[in-house]
Amino acid sequence: MCCSVSMIIVVLPASVMHARRVPELLLACILHLINVGFHRADGAGVHAEKEVKRMRDTYQLYQRYADAMDPLRDIAQTMSPLFQAVWPGMPRSLGMKQMGALCEVFARTRLTHVRPAFGIDSVQDNGRTVTVCEEVADTTPFCSLLHFKKELPPGSMPQSRVLVVAPMSGHFATLLRGTVRTLLHDHDVYITDWHNVRDVALEEGRFGMDEYVGHLVRFLQAMGPGASLVAVCQPTVAALTAVAVMAEADDPCQPHSMTLMAGPIDTRINPTVVNELAKSKPIEWFEKNLISQVPKRYAGGGRRVYPGFMQLAAFMNMNMDRHVGAFRNLYNELVEDGSAKAEAIKVFYEEYFAMSDLDADFYLETVGTVFQNHSLPLGKLTYRGNPIDMKAIRRTALFTVEGEKDDICAVGQTLAAQELCGSIRPYRRLHHVQTAVGHYGVFNGRYWNKEIYPLMRDFINMHQR
Repeated sequence: MCCSVSMIIVVLPASVMHARRVPELLLACILHLINVGFHRADGAGVHAEKEVKRMRDTYQLYQRYADAMDPLRDIAQTMSPLFQAVWPGMPRSLGMKQMGALCEVFARTRLTHVRPAFGIDSVQDNGRTVTVCEEVADTTPFCSLLHFKKELPPGSMPQSRVLVVAPMSGHFATLLRGTVRTLLHDHDVYITDWHNVRDVALEEGRFGMDEYVGHLVRFLQAMGPGASLVAVCQPTVAALTAVAVMAEADDPCQPHSMTLMAGPIDTRINPTVVNELAKSKPIEWFEKNLISQVPKRYAGGGRRVYPGFMQLAAFMNMNMDRHVGAFRNLYNELVEDGSAKAEAIKVFYEEYFAMSDLDADFYLETVGTVFQNHSLPLGKLTYRGNPIDMKAIRRTALFTVEGEKDDICAVGQTLAAQELCGSIRPYRRLHHVQTAVGHYGVFNGRYWNKEIYPLMRDFINMHQR
């Protein structure tokens, strides 16, 4: 496979002058990149079954591929500005533009394993610009509680504290950069900054669903009484569990309100393709075919993980045409000097291609508990061996949000939390379905900023005691 990709790269300079061939070459590069060590989400797999059995360590195969290809990307990244530069006495030809654009596109197919910066240095707060500084309020080997501290003028009124629970789903917490930036207009914001378990030593122990819930309880206690909780997508189940655990213990730090956004509370309702795929194979299949070991060169060497590159491949396979089209558009914009549109594409994929591995225990327990056994809606969910009683939640207000066109967590799946939390008084519960948005539109973009966030802000403030 590595040889075939290398052959494509070798012929690129010779073929790049033929503009009509560029999309096909780009497509070949991208498909080779994202399909390395990837089994299709439908379980058929890119490789034949016999080849799958021979792949004893998928992560090692991917690492060898990355080691071979990254130097070529480094060369492409170095060459791109040379082709795009204006040289004295030499007009900038179409061929030079094409070469520079192609080099940059190829360089940007690199997958990274380091969290990008949030880059939130200042925000607007009540019509004034305030400086924002990142501080680590609490930390464990698996996660940091990151506080976006605003430099408010002396005498300013305290703002409601909000814990944003980021998904642990193959990307970093920076995927919620836009969510955090908007919340900062009116709130004192914290976020769960999950670490890449590839860099967590085996000596630090396991990380499963119980440990995830335990982190949320710990962080809410670290923030103190009076906080609110906002969980986005996958962690809505863990967030609801953590609130129930704290309610049963009558913990004074249980949140005043919780907002659950586009989450798989009950995936039996309007099941999506993602939900069906999760149930298409027994849990043993997932463990056998999708779990690998971190290479020894990393701090977490030997840890069993669901590799981030496989999760990324699964995501991209759902909308392959859109991603391939985006790279074609990037190439065209670079050739035509469309800097604004090109920059937007580059920024998106810098974030999208930053991957984080998932601990195998957490991944397998999530698939089994949430998507296969439906333990939460069936009342069978446990925490550290003890059953969870959702009816214990009485003091925490509940706001659920869904997207009309969500093809990951369909309408009705998050709403199910309202019925589970029947002990919360009706006037302390609210549900909202946002029209015209898919999954990511629930917590990012125009509709989030203009329609969903104002409802959330008012709900949080209304239920501050």
